Amino acid sequence: MPQTITKSVKSMVDGARAAITEHSAADMIAKAKDPNVVMVDIRDPRELERDGRIPGAFHATRGMLEFWIDPASPYFKPVFGEDKEFVFFCAGGLRSVLAAKTAQDMGLKPVSHMIGGFGAWKAAGGEVETGPKPKA
Repeated sequence: MPQTITKSVKSMVDGARAAITEHSAADMIAKAKDPNVVMVDIRDPRELERDGRIPGAFHATRGMLEFWIDPASPYFKPVFGEDKEFVFFCAGGLRSVLAAKTAQDMGLKPVSHMIGGFGAWKAAGGEVETGPKPKA
C-alpha cells in the first residue's frame, strides 16, 4: 500500500514562516557585519564548493543542526551557546525556514531566516568567497 502523506512541504514551510522572523537579503548585507549576528549556512558542502560562501558565515549542515545546537549532545558546537542572533540561510530559502523554526522550537533565540537564501544574497550584491574554505 502506498504512503499517505498528511502534511505537505508547502504547509510546513508556510507554518514555519509564520512563526519566525525573516530578513531580506539586502537588509542582511548590513546586518551580517554586526558582531552579535551569526549567519548560519545550512547548505550541503558541495553547494559551498560549487557556489561559494558568505564570508564569516558558520556552516552547519542541515542533517547535524539539532545535534550541534543541543548543549547536551556530544556534537554540540560552542557557537550555538553564544548570546547572539542566529540568521539561517540555504540556497533558496526553504530549508533554512524549516531549520530556523526547528532551532527556535529547541529554545535557541533569537533566530531568524534570510528570505531567498544565498541566491538572494548574491542577487542583492552580497560578498561571496570562492575557492578553498579559509582556515579558522
